[in-house]
Amino acid sequence: MSGTTDVAIPEVLGAERIACLVRRMLIQIGEDPEREGLRRTPERFEKALRFLTSGYRQDPTKILNGAMFRVCYDEMVVVKDIEVYSLCEHHLLPFFGKCHVAYIPDKRVVGLSKIARLVNMYARRLQIQERLTSQIARAIEENLNPQGVGVIIEARHLCMVMRGVEKQHSTAVSSAMLGVFRENKQTRDEFLALVRGGKK
Repeated sequence: MSGTTDVAIPEVLGAERIACLVRRMLIQIGEDPEREGLRRTPERFEKALRFLTSGYRQDPTKILNGAMFRVCYDEMVVVKDIEVYSLCEHHLLPFFGKCHVAYIPDKRVVGLSKIARLVNMYARRLQIQERLTSQIARAIEENLNPQGVGVIIEARHLCMVMRGVEKQHSTAVSSAMLGVFRENKQTRDEFLALVRGGKK
């Protein structure tokens, strides 16, 4: 799957329709959607869901091309500890953690804040962690044409913490290594050392 492929989301359901479905869902689980604490919950849920899935309506090329610069620099650029919040597509429960991104430029660099915006864009879709990691790496590769890209995500999944095996302290780690990060062990090890810096 291409990192920059956008999924077309038709606007079939309006806000009222989503709220109506949520009210029905509350009834199905045995709640009263008309009681004081739940009266406005369907509308709040709809608003929150649209924000948490706003990445479908964003374009990675527009995010990155808005701050791309030509420079004579070919050393590793690392942006670490980018906070990630996303929704697991299997249970619609959150997963959250840190994303570390590195690339080695080939005549072009991008504003550091744009990398964080790119991570947010892909995280604000229904996701699995592995695909999220790959999409971030592919988008940087396709738009910057660097010598290589490395992305690591460390995340906790509430579908494991709150249900299922209920392992409260488990962390999932996924990585995507492209170009010299895949081909050159020294480059890969440098990235891993920078990410682990200060960690035991």
